[in-house]
Amino acid sequence: MKFINEYKESDRVCDIYLCKQKTAAVTKNGKPYETLVLQDKTGVIDAKIWDPGGAGISDFDALDYIEVHGEVNNFQGVLQVNIKRVRRCEKGDYCPADYLPKSRHDIDAMYDELLGFITQLKNTHLQTLMTDIFINDDELAASFKQSSAAKSIHHSFVGGLLEHTLSVVRLCDYLAKSYPFLQRDLLISAALCHDIGKVKEISSFPQNDYTDEGQFIGHIVIGSEMLKEKIVKIPDFPDFLAGALRHCILSHHGEFAFGSPKKPAIVEAVALNFADNTDAKLQIFSEALEKSSEIGWQSYNRLFESKIIATRME
Repeated sequence: MKFINEYKESDRVCDIYLCKQKTAAVTKNGKPYETLVLQDKTGVIDAKIWDPGGAGISDFDALDYIEVHGEVNNFQGVLQVNIKRVRRCEKGDYCPADYLPKSRHDIDAMYDELLGFITQLKNTHLQTLMTDIFINDDELAASFKQSSAAKSIHHSFVGGLLEHTLSVVRLCDYLAKSYPFLQRDLLISAALCHDIGKVKEISSFPQNDYTDEGQFIGHIVIGSEMLKEKIVKIPDFPDFLAGALRHCILSHHGEFAFGSPKKPAIVEAVALNFADNTDAKLQIFSEALEKSSEIGWQSYNRLFESKIIATRME
């Protein structure tokens, strides 16, 4: 099997992929066509069927595994597949593990490192809470390990939520050491569970799409509610500490425009917002460069509102 990250412009395509998305559209001239997103464990690539009713184009739906025949083209600096023939595959034609994008890091090793930060907590209430979430709740822990951190923007792969969370915790650990006025236990605890709501906001692979709860409420409020449910079961958990921790979760996107119900009102919430934004933006930048076929300056990136370039200083 040739994986998506191996393709170059003008390559011939003749292999099986997961059809992650399928959308019908019409050209300016009124001619119907279909836009697909093909996926394997190395990533995704856009594809077009310009003659959906033509010979060699079989019926299939999103989340079907399909055998694709076509050619890789370059459209505005981004590779896409021009599909000439396609058929829906049956079980036994493919190995599902080949089509699930997964963190390049060992998931169990990352989780062990995450648990190590919990053992360092000195506040007994926060250590009890984090232990209840990440150690005692087997179902939640299993889901946390497998979840992605987003549908498509960043860390959208198995283990993505864990990888992103660990990176944010590491950054917050550095900030706490560099700025002693930060309450380390509060900051680390907030970092550990800042995106916990994503286990309910986004469905598992291969769908990896927003759930009804995710659409209606969103991971920030879901996460705050999940914390509250855990906190009320811990005897004598301080109300102010509970409020401060939930505030960090509710404000970690920093701005109302970015989905935060609250703006940061304590310094730990400010630090968490910067750490979360730093890891997300650097990962977005890295993934954008990986998906591009161009060398040097890339096409305009709407998330950075600029053209971007990978630099190597000699």
